[in-house]
Amino acid sequence: MNWIRFVMLLSLAIWLGSLIFFPLIAQTAFTELPSSHLAGLVVRSSLIKLHWIGMVCGVVFLACSLACNQIAIGRTRPFAARHILILLMLALTAISQFAIIPRMDAIRNAAGEISLIASNNPMRQQFDSLHAWSARIEETVLVLGLLVLYSVARRLAPRT
Repeated sequence: MNWIRFVMLLSLAIWLGSLIFFPLIAQTAFTELPSSHLAGLVVRSSLIKLHWIGMVCGVVFLACSLACNQIAIGRTRPFAARHILILLMLALTAISQFAIIPRMDAIRNAAGEISLIASNNPMRQQFDSLHAWSARIEETVLVLGLLVLYSVARRLAPRT
């Protein structure tokens, strides 16, 4: 059972670590690359990879957590708070991956380099709105993940 717990915690650590590291990648891309268009492409590609890491880690966490519960207490407890939070994280990640990013891509393909479009242009406003939603979703996933980490830490802490 210890190896199942290890894999469960490792999957959560990888997901949270990726979420924490991602803004640094984005900031570096926008400060070091010669154009905001190139930086946007790097950030987009990194975000897609981050989402796949998150989805795999979320499924692994759920499977291991359910297995740990089954072994330790004889039932899976699918509606435990940490499971609901992980499902919310997965849902938000999927929304960003499969709804928001494709819409941003469509605007980018139609409009070209976004930074060259006037801020009052409807396409630019729609892109900026989607970008804001994307950032909110990533922040929410991180906060939910920290709540899961706290929940797991409390559960695994020795009773005194």
